Amino acid sequence: MSRSAHPAGPRHADVLPEGHYSAPAADLNALDEKVWSRTVTRDADGALTVGGIAVARLAEEFGTPAYFLDESDFRARCRAWADAFGPAADVFYAGKAFLSRAIVRWLKEEGLNLDVCSGGELTTALDAGMPAERIAFHGNNKTVAEIERAVEAGVGRIVLDSFQEIVRVAHIAQRHGVRQRVQIRVTVGVEAHTHEFIATAHEDQKFGIALADGQAAEAVRRALSLDGLDLIGVHSHIGSQIFDMAGFEVSARRVVQLLAEIRDEHGVELPEIDLGGGLGIAYTSDDDPREPHEIAKALSDIVTRECESAKLRTPRISVEPGRAIVGPTAFTLYEVGTIKPLEGLRTYVSVDGGMSDNIRTALYDAEYSVALVSRTSDAEPMLVRVVGKHCESGDIVVKDAFLPADLAPGDLIAVPATGAYCRSMASNYNHALRPPVVAVRDGEARVIVRRETEEDLLRLDVG
Repeated sequence: MSRSAHPAGPRHADVLPEGHYSAPAADLNALDEKVWSRTVTRDADGALTVGGIAVARLAEEFGTPAYFLDESDFRARCRAWADAFGPAADVFYAGKAFLSRAIVRWLKEEGLNLDVCSGGELTTALDAGMPAERIAFHGNNKTVAEIERAVEAGVGRIVLDSFQEIVRVAHIAQRHGVRQRVQIRVTVGVEAHTHEFIATAHEDQKFGIALADGQAAEAVRRALSLDGLDLIGVHSHIGSQIFDMAGFEVSARRVVQLLAEIRDEHGVELPEIDLGGGLGIAYTSDDDPREPHEIAKALSDIVTRECESAKLRTPRISVEPGRAIVGPTAFTLYEVGTIKPLEGLRTYVSVDGGMSDNIRTALYDAEYSVALVSRTSDAEPMLVRVVGKHCESGDIVVKDAFLPADLAPGDLIAVPATGAYCRSMASNYNHALRPPVVAVRDGEARVIVRRETEEDLLRLDVG
């Protein structure tokens, strides 16, 4: 692997372009534990290791780009969420963050439930052995075939997202001779501090039934009147990558008010309340996520207080962490290719992946960290933009970061906190091959989602 120097770009002391970036760490070789999985460290030679395996060995065996998932960390985070909420609450892993059959088996073994939002996710969950009663089925436009499959399988709950779906699910359930357990997703008018494209609780969006204009109350009336439905509660989700609990407090207050109105009108106290997910993780050293036990206590206190005020029995709470579990457990490993200094601006560092394996920077303006991981360096820091190899100017992996000025083609760099959404949203743009997901644990590594091949691409092309 080449380690020769190249003409360096601007140092951090130079005038920097506008944009978001963090000042260089005092030691670029140091690892911020907030953004890396728990078994990540550097070995005696300065190379990054995960689960006791050096990245050079991983790159040689599995290639790059690739996602490396710390199985021990994933399982520990599952247990932390389960322990934080205890047996009186339910933790549903949000499968949309990242789902595979191995993940389903780990969830089952660690005692978590699973929410899915498509027929494909449901199929994966059932195929991997997740008990149907531990599955919740989301989605704003579930097809008849998907609902049929969910009802036939006996999923534990279907989250109703529209008036049409209320009737549709009730009809299918009656035809199968069952009463399907359901929740109604309500939009509570709370817009969490998040990116516009991933804020989901304000009224002007596709999810849920609005609370403000009485539509949610009408949805409850209809659900209670239909023999095929067993209405067990209401569901609210206020956004993603949230650090401030204030939004949850307002949301819980409004949902509990709805529960009180249901009791007063129908004489029914619904037994469950789902507050969704959206809890943030650390992508950079500037992010400061809460621990599961802090989140559990805060949400429990909020709901208990609001129910006491409304003279309601406290319902069973459900939450849906996805990113908060899998996000920090994986990193993406790349090999450095072209390095292009732009005098007075920054240095562009091209890698062998890009927006096909991480679309979030282009889609959400997401920020990430990056580190040189195949070795350490005493070189000065240089401001870089890590970009992919796709024919697209917006193909950016990390907008602005600092890497050592002696970075060279052939070096390995890694972007942490890519466990959530990166593989799930990966594409074949420019006919790129989607990377593998490799689970690492206790000195052993195994593929849980294999790398695509050119034969895979051609197999789908029937022309």
